[in-house]
Amino acid sequence: MAAQHASSLEALLVAEGFDGDVYLNEPLSHHTTYRIGGPARYFAQVGSLGALKNLVETCQEQGIPWIVLGRGSNVLVSDAGFDGLVITLGRDFRACRYDESEHRFYVGAGVALSTVVQEAFHRSLAGLEFVVGTPGSVGGALRMNAGSRDKWIGNQVVSVTSFSPSRGFIKRTGGEVQWGYRTSSFGEDEIILECELAVKPADPFFIRGKMEATLTNRRKSQPLNAPSCGSVFKNPEGVSVARLVEEVGLKGARMGGAQVSEKHANFIVNEGNATAQDVKSLIELIQVRVYQQYGVQLQPEVRFVGFPA
Repeated sequence: MAAQHASSLEALLVAEGFDGDVYLNEPLSHHTTYRIGGPARYFAQVGSLGALKNLVETCQEQGIPWIVLGRGSNVLVSDAGFDGLVITLGRDFRACRYDESEHRFYVGAGVALSTVVQEAFHRSLAGLEFVVGTPGSVGGALRMNAGSRDKWIGNQVVSVTSFSPSRGFIKRTGGEVQWGYRTSSFGEDEIILECELAVKPADPFFIRGKMEATLTNRRKSQPLNAPSCGSVFKNPEGVSVARLVEEVGLKGARMGGAQVSEKHANFIVNEGNATAQDVKSLIELIQVRVYQQYGVQLQPEVRFVGFPA
């Protein structure tokens, strides 16, 4: 039965006219900021909405697991990889257009967030400077509501369009989405397709100053020279995870090739030969130690792919 299911998907992937690029057993270490991860059984970059819809619906019908991967930040892929289909958003999802009359960007989910930030800066438009230096795609930024406790990208969303195999196409206003600290109300099987982002004209020197201050702070406080997923844990209300990790004595702790960063203890970095299990073991150790000492259950920001449920 599994072979029959697989052949149904494979038939679609190799069909004449399929709008995308397909790879078998593609190493996911090539597609994550951690540079860690085993192979995906199937890996497809889709160029159009039709190709995406057909792929997802085929997987749903055949019971084949699938995920959409942005630019691989905030993700830890198991050493065994992912026994299903990994989809990335290509051509038709990478458009970025600015409407001068409405002061809005119309952006595909596959666009790099940094592209929109820089486009806003070059046009002297404020509203996105707080996410400068944030890695990842626009779709990933919306799903994770990139930003801080005080300012997040959800505040700039005018509308967002998504697709779910169970609900079809969905268009919401920004106010209809529930935004929270590192969270949003998009469903697990919901794929963000595009969005409208509000910006406003501002003094370019003000924008530059905000961006430079944010980047300077990132460079001083974060280990940007080593592969990582970004922050590993969400900060509990009123508490710094980095401080908790330091206080339980785990700043600089190592497991194999993974290390809790000496620069920022809410980062676990790949020192060059880390495995996914090295990273996961450090995550679990931190959770246990912090809970034992403070009774705080740390919630990961990182998304685990290919690990047993």
